[in-house]
Amino acid sequence: MNYQRLQRVAAQMKRAGLEQILVTATTSVYYLTGYWVEPHERMIALWLTADGKAVLFGNEIFGLPSTPELPFVAHRDGDDPVAGLAAAVKPGRLGIDKFWYSKFLIGLMEHRPDVTPVHGSVPVDENRKYKDAAEAAAMRHASAMNDQVMAAAMAAVREGVRENELAALVNREYLARGADCEGTQLVCFGPNGADPHHSGDATVLKPGDSIIFDIFTPISRYWCDMTRTVFYKTVSEKQRRVYELVRRANEAAEAAVRPGVPLAELDAIARNIITEGGCGPYFTHRLGHGCGIDCHEPPDVSGASDAVCAPGMVFSIEPGIYLPGEFGVRIEDLVLVTEDGCEVLNKYPKELQIIP
Repeated sequence: MNYQRLQRVAAQMKRAGLEQILVTATTSVYYLTGYWVEPHERMIALWLTADGKAVLFGNEIFGLPSTPELPFVAHRDGDDPVAGLAAAVKPGRLGIDKFWYSKFLIGLMEHRPDVTPVHGSVPVDENRKYKDAAEAAAMRHASAMNDQVMAAAMAAVREGVRENELAALVNREYLARGADCEGTQLVCFGPNGADPHHSGDATVLKPGDSIIFDIFTPISRYWCDMTRTVFYKTVSEKQRRVYELVRRANEAAEAAVRPGVPLAELDAIARNIITEGGCGPYFTHRLGHGCGIDCHEPPDVSGASDAVCAPGMVFSIEPGIYLPGEFGVRIEDLVLVTEDGCEVLNKYPKELQIIP
């Protein structure tokens, strides 16, 4: 167990009025225990109480040890997976994290009608918002690898290349630098870039296309995430104008990051620049998202966010403009909030680039 993190979660539980919670998400279990388990259809659940008690429940196939500090209560395939957990939890309110399968929750309720399930993700989510020194170092490393992979992807742009060919190259470059796994890389040519989540297909690059590279993967369990947009052979005046508008929005929002600034204000800064430039309706998503052990995690960087910048937060700044049937432009960095501002974790250049 990481006892400092456990103590902070317990303190958050007390503030939320929760005496017990279940932590079931792979990333949150890892955050607290150091155990990485992909349970798939099987059950794993970390039971925490506000006085700092922790017990892990799961299938014996996971091969986890049982220690005095963290007992592991194992069941086998064919057993009732929630029986041991049902025998342990206390009556009353039980915080359930947002990722637990309903089949396990319903099973627990059938065993324990005296237990009332309530939302229970906040105590862990609140702590995961703030990266400690080791986590910040891991994210710097992942972002440095991302810069290298982006450079390799740009160098591979050539006549006749396909979107999915470049996406596969990105994955190979990540794996060569220690990535945990491949990802679904977003490589979008021309009109495909007007879909913010277009998945690379067999589209062939042609002169005058914009190219969006939104590339991301976990490296040593912590995610990198960066987007750059470049142009092949030529760039039109409209493409240039849209690009510079997005770049201004990205850089202005980053310049405003410092402790005490509401994340909704960052979204407004970028959105106002794009709106004043005549493209407001084409900025169709939030400004960004938290990033860490999950690629998308709290805090939310949007106009609806109630979070405020604080040291240790890591989130994306990724304004975009998407013109249906024409092209799209997105520029994304990860930023780490510091004591007096922010550190932009991505160093790959953002000046308009035309690949010959």
